[in-house]
Amino acid sequence: MRRREALRLLVLGGLASLAAACQAVVPVETPSTPTPLPPAPTPVPTEAVVTPGLRLALDVDPDTLDPAGQTNPTTSSIVDHMAETLVRVQPDGSIGPGLARRFSQSADGKSFTFELRQDVEFHDGTLLNAEAATLSLKRFLNPQLRVSLRAPFDASLIEGITPVDPLTFRITLKDTSRLFLHKLAATELAIVSPPHARAFPDSFNEEPVGTGPYRFKERRKGESVVLERFDRYWGKKPSYPYIQFRIVPEVATRESLLLANQVDVIIQPPLADLPALQKNPGLKVLQTPTARSTFIAMDLTLPGGTPLAIKKVRQALNYAVDRDGIIRNVLFGAATPLDAPMAPTLVGYTRIGGYSFDPGRARQLLLEGGTPHLQLRFMHPTGRSVQEALAAQLAQAVAGNLRDVGVDMDLVGSDWASFVAAISVPEDKGAAHMHLFNWMPTLLDASQQMTQFVRSQWPPAGMATSHYWNPKVELLVSEAVRERDDQRRLDQYAEAQRIVWDDAPWIFLWSPSFLIVHAAHIQGLVALPTEKFSAAYAEPV
Repeated sequence: MRRREALRLLVLGGLASLAAACQAVVPVETPSTPTPLPPAPTPVPTEAVVTPGLRLALDVDPDTLDPAGQTNPTTSSIVDHMAETLVRVQPDGSIGPGLARRFSQSADGKSFTFELRQDVEFHDGTLLNAEAATLSLKRFLNPQLRVSLRAPFDASLIEGITPVDPLTFRITLKDTSRLFLHKLAATELAIVSPPHARAFPDSFNEEPVGTGPYRFKERRKGESVVLERFDRYWGKKPSYPYIQFRIVPEVATRESLLLANQVDVIIQPPLADLPALQKNPGLKVLQTPTARSTFIAMDLTLPGGTPLAIKKVRQALNYAVDRDGIIRNVLFGAATPLDAPMAPTLVGYTRIGGYSFDPGRARQLLLEGGTPHLQLRFMHPTGRSVQEALAAQLAQAVAGNLRDVGVDMDLVGSDWASFVAAISVPEDKGAAHMHLFNWMPTLLDASQQMTQFVRSQWPPAGMATSHYWNPKVELLVSEAVRERDDQRRLDQYAEAQRIVWDDAPWIFLWSPSFLIVHAAHIQGLVALPTEKFSAAYAEPV
């Protein structure tokens, strides 16, 4: 997948969830049209019809079902039902066992030993062992296999992968990496069977063979993916014999299917309908905090200079925005105001706070900054989709707040390609003072968020589009990357966050919620801060 197309899917996906998972090379261990009026009150779904399977309606048609090709959390969620990783991210962000029942790290941090579970069977009947795991991981390292999200599991870090005994193998690194185990928990590194790995060394298998609780049954491109329960699964047995993932890009259609009892679960419902859906006794709304940050990046290096280079001006704009009001009236409560330069779900987050809605304070800071009257150009994506319409509405709401404190706003809506081209420029080449954007770390760690505040990630090398630079932040982030003491590392990231918050290179907005709506007669659905979900252990109430 090309870089811009991946960004389009992931960033616009974030707007749909209220604003790609963007992977960048960083100095860390790795890598105006309003929304439609609400319809008539939401009816209660008809009585549930007993079916042999669970039916979900999703917005994305998978590019590939091969684990190695995953870039999108929705498609990854489908694949996770079929293929499993060696380790898993726990609810508290720590790493726990997966297919590896035990794992250990050497004293120098450069070697990891994994002991596999016994009697784990792939869907093709092959047994999991050290040779199978080694072959699967080496396939991922093959440069001929076009993997979009390879780092940090790549040739620059991996020294070797070697079986030790039938159920034990070792991975040796060229250097230490705090994100190594987190990467091993990612869908793209799920273990596939030896026949899968051998038959597809440099291409994707659209009928993946893993060890998960469900196995591939059928796919109709653009319509559906059907999985069937794997009765020889090594772990807990699922309740439903089948899961059908229907591909329904239109948000209103997904909602209609749920209300007509033609599907049991939908993701990302229409925001305007959220209050009615929450009141509907036949439905349940699952609202999960995410790791995504939504913000307005202020370009600090415009040609000829910019008033946004003045810190007090940037702070004034932060005080001018009514985050709570926008969340309440535009996002219908499905977001949480940012109180730090990253979402609370990231390991290393430190609550700071301090930019409450205070128009008087905003005006005073504009005066102190010598800019009582500003005129700013504000870019946002726009178009026909629900995501783009939401971006336009959010931009209008923020612009209205800024006008109230004396800032004249020139709103500029652009199609996605033009928008990305305009913001992904080197310093002194920008065309707008600010732009609406969002960022989703690929791994749940502060190091992934802080890529937005280091010079090495200024475009075109990365997506730190504010062109912010502070030497103290650079030093702290660089030190935290290499720090092996957990508390010291957290302290370094905390100090860096306090500096960034005070410097205010963004108008810090909110972290959106990931929304799932399902029939009330179902329980056991799970959603994660990564905007992934699992229906593997959903069951009738």
